[in-house]
Amino acid sequence: MSGAVVIGAGPGIGQAVARRFAREGFPIALIARSDGTLRTAADAVASSGVPVVTVAADSADEDALRAALDQAVAELGVPDVVVYNAALVRPDAPGELSAREQLDAWAVNVVGALTAASHLAPEMARRGSGSILVTGGMPEPKPEYVSLSLGKAGVRTLVRLLHQQYGDAGVHAASITVDGPVAPGTDFDPDDIAEHYWRLHAQPRHRWEHEILHTAQSESMRSRVRS
Repeated sequence: MSGAVVIGAGPGIGQAVARRFAREGFPIALIARSDGTLRTAADAVASSGVPVVTVAADSADEDALRAALDQAVAELGVPDVVVYNAALVRPDAPGELSAREQLDAWAVNVVGALTAASHLAPEMARRGSGSILVTGGMPEPKPEYVSLSLGKAGVRTLVRLLHQQYGDAGVHAASITVDGPVAPGTDFDPDDIAEHYWRLHAQPRHRWEHEILHTAQSESMRSRVRS
């Protein structure tokens, strides 16, 4: 078992996913921009007793992200699962951000996921197994969140492209679309959402799903998550 790489290991979904895979005995590699975030994330999985690797890198910095992934592979091996959870979440109306600001948002929301996938998926494909799971959102675009709406639409397309490229080789690409603000004790509890990531990774190939939608109204989904 080579483990799980979680990119964007901040409080909320990132740390909840790391805890969920650690509970299954997976070694964990955590990637985030700040050392403080990495220390907190490492503490969150420490009780599981699995090996934990922490690497500081900005997901929008291609060279830094690739170097971080190389370090994770050097210490844990080619991962069984890669989770891309980095995003730039901020309100912006049409035309409010400059072109440079839109490109900066796109770099975090989409290009970082592409970088991670293109760096690791070929080796996963050569092995014949693995999962690439991306945190999505905004199932319907919102004019008060232009950059995020564009980014999450890009993520959805990226997952389809990854499946087309690597699916036949055994790499499962999927997104988890979260339609609401993540907070403990709500319909969007990060521990509940993290169950989707584990279920997608554990799915047999003939039952692969490529997008899970987590909504406040999805009673059947929440009951399935907690089963």
